[in-house]
Amino acid sequence: MVRVKICGVTNESDLRAVDTAGADAVGVIADVPVDTPREVSLDEARDLVGAAPPFLTTTLVTMPDTVADAVDAAVRVEPDVLQLHGDFDPEELDAIRTDVAADLVAVVDAADPERARTVAPAVDAVLVDSVDESGAGGTGETHDWAATAEVAATLDAPVILAGGLSPENVAEAVDAVDPYAVDVASGVERAGGRKDPDAVRAFVANALGAGAEREDGNGDGQPRAEGVSP
Repeated sequence: MVRVKICGVTNESDLRAVDTAGADAVGVIADVPVDTPREVSLDEARDLVGAAPPFLTTTLVTMPDTVADAVDAAVRVEPDVLQLHGDFDPEELDAIRTDVAADLVAVVDAADPERARTVAPAVDAVLVDSVDESGAGGTGETHDWAATAEVAATLDAPVILAGGLSPENVAEAVDAVDPYAVDVASGVERAGGRKDPDAVRAFVANALGAGAEREDGNGDGQPRAEGVSP
């Protein structure tokens, strides 16, 4: 069954909407060098993580400069998962993984499949995203899902699919890639940094519906369950 993460939550109301929709994980973005309406301070991230209900996995999404900065952020926020953007090598990732209590996810550019293969042994999961020139994700752009599916099939680490996903295309993405999880931020917003509860619910329902169809062997284009848009 595919898992669903809703990223870029900035307030407790949206956090509750993510939980109510049945998502598996929520992401908060802090300490990144790019201009995004989804960024909160590390202290605000800690408060949001602390407000999450017990069965909603919390993820700190950050882009630190050094191993020490990554460890410090994880210690301050105490998330269940630490998601790192940047060019950390496997040795640095292994050091971070050793020093933090959280599971570690490395973000890689969909255009650089070799990096995914290189870092996979040092992390708990690899997130494949459409990455901009700064190394940050959240571009809202899709990438070559067929190529990502080939990468996912060759990695031992779970693969999380991100990049331009929305309620309208997530089922197709799940069918194409068969990822461990899907991740969305801007694709379920009514405005920058503000989630649309209806879009969040539709995204979760469509992702889970597509995942269930794959498990049932019904990936043949038959109609989806009533109330779940294609």
